[in-house]
Amino acid sequence: MLEMVDLKKKLAKKEFKQKMPALERRLGELQRACKDRGIPTILVFEGLEAAGKGTIINRLMLPLDPRGFKVSPVHPPTDVEKFWPHLVRFWKLLPARGRLAILDRSWYDRLLGQRVKKEVAKQDVERTFAEILAFERQQADDGAVIVKFWMHISKKEQAKRFAEQEKDKARSWKVGKDEWKQHKAYDEYIRAAEEMMEKTNTARAPWVVVEAHDKEYAILKVFETLAATWETALEKSENESRNKNRHIAARLPAHSVTVLSKLDLTQKLPKEKYDREIKQLQDRIRELEYVIYRRRIPVVVCYEGCDAAGKGGNIKRLTENLDPRGYEVVPIAAPTKEELAHHYLWRFTHALPKAGHVTIFDRTWYGRVMVERIEGFCPPAAWQRAYREINEFEAHLANYGAVIVKFWLHIDQQEQLRRFNDRKRDRYKQWKLTDEDWRNRKKWPAYETAINDMLANCSTSYAPWTIIEANDKYFARVKALRTVVRAIEKRL
Repeated sequence: MLEMVDLKKKLAKKEFKQKMPALERRLGELQRACKDRGIPTILVFEGLEAAGKGTIINRLMLPLDPRGFKVSPVHPPTDVEKFWPHLVRFWKLLPARGRLAILDRSWYDRLLGQRVKKEVAKQDVERTFAEILAFERQQADDGAVIVKFWMHISKKEQAKRFAEQEKDKARSWKVGKDEWKQHKAYDEYIRAAEEMMEKTNTARAPWVVVEAHDKEYAILKVFETLAATWETALEKSENESRNKNRHIAARLPAHSVTVLSKLDLTQKLPKEKYDREIKQLQDRIRELEYVIYRRRIPVVVCYEGCDAAGKGGNIKRLTENLDPRGYEVVPIAAPTKEELAHHYLWRFTHALPKAGHVTIFDRTWYGRVMVERIEGFCPPAAWQRAYREINEFEAHLANYGAVIVKFWLHIDQQEQLRRFNDRKRDRYKQWKLTDEDWRNRKKWPAYETAINDMLANCSTSYAPWTIIEANDKYFARVKALRTVVRAIEKRL
């Protein structure tokens, strides 16, 4: 494919000077319009060394408002960054709504430089393609504009530019052994790039090949591509605004029998047996904490459940005997203004455990398909596609080697009312009871439907749901700890 690219394309300097002023004004106007409409933009620049990525990015910055973009040079992952799954560090580079992220290299280095250097196992390559496609689709579905530029030069041109840089004292540092090694492996890099573009060129995140021998031609093509992309995005945004009241989302299949209706909530555990088993389980979890640290295995424990189901007490027993240096409990509240400006999964990537550590989430990303669904905080199409997005998100963690344990703590309405009243009477526990708890209680049937859909759509082999019958707190705590122990032991 790249062999067929016409690298002789040129643009006369006179024509370039005539076209650029109007194009630059147009880009500035479009950037402001995208900011007003809350459209995030992701520009990816890939290409071999000396292809001119830096030159193009520098030129692109001139007509844009510097308050609205951030340029991120992406290097191979550091030893610390390798403690997280591949895409986690890129989630953190994503722009807020209305802003622009310009990436000098990107998540594709795993399929280019790292792949050619044999730093990525063959069996991981196809999985990486799938993970990247899912990642880009998630951003596009959330409203992001994505354009990926491949800056293309010939092997002869690359050698010429390397030689020129070596002679220039100000730029000679750019060329070393690694650059000449890449030049020697030029054909292998091009084959990897062609497969990369073939498998990841989509309507949501297209690849644009930029013939980069002539600087003026390359700059103009990038500018015109971005302008056209922004205009299309703005038109789409306006059409969606006009039609949003007429939009009817596809319905999920109804489940005639719910998982929750089949639970035996009468299960209990005697205090004597509880005291004995909880101590044994806590001792075993402490042992496993040190094993996973040595083996560099991350563990993610997710707690969801009815209000007053006992998540806090359960988490306390899970962590009571752990080394505090090896775990973190992350309570999830309503998203902040900054978090709302990003994809809903963005805030959770900041709290994921590094390899060898444990993160316990008190409420999770499943709020998207429960409270946000029921309260109307996101449109039906958004929470309906979230089932697939969450499965993909968890698959990325599991592919990295993480142990994922997900608990739904369930109690019946009578037990919930009893606990609410106990909290109301106990001045040391009154802070736990809020008006929102009473309001949610009135929506029990709606929540039960949402919970059932969540369990049915997001229980996978790599991240299964475990339902905890929590009317009896002793039974619930032992079952939860036993599940964590078994999950880690299975992974080991």
